[in-house]
Amino acid sequence: MENNKRILVGKIVAPQGIRGEVRVQTFTATPGDLKNLPVFGDNVATDAFHFVRALPNTNVVIARIDGVTTRNMAETLRGTEIFINREDLPAAHDGEYYQADLIGMTVVRDGAEIGRVACFQNFGAGDIMELDNGDMVAFRGASVDFNQGKIFV
Repeated sequence: MENNKRILVGKIVAPQGIRGEVRVQTFTATPGDLKNLPVFGDNVATDAFHFVRALPNTNVVIARIDGVTTRNMAETLRGTEIFINREDLPAAHDGEYYQADLIGMTVVRDGAEIGRVACFQNFGAGDIMELDNGDMVAFRGASVDFNQGKIFV
């Protein structure tokens, strides 16, 4: 399993208003988590990103980025991925883990290895592991064995 140093936590999806604010789709447990994380992107420095507010009942937050003062400037940031450094995450509790730590693990079904986790998807009905061979496997009910580097489904 590779050591993931950058963790994807969101993506700028649109400008918000006329003053340069942006809408950020979050991939965190709760959207407000971005308020306390030192995030960065290709066009966004850690100290330039400022959480403004979370939109109710969504996974979207509004953010301000230093130097971005117009809607047109914000539009140029559309699609920018927002990351944090792995070491900036708080330690996971017992029995919990970050999806990023599962990337690269072998997935086993009925004793046979069926692939390695390439990434996770979530289309609204729960987390799905996308394997390196293109297969998609539901994560619900899976058990993780970090010592063996395996996920049993």
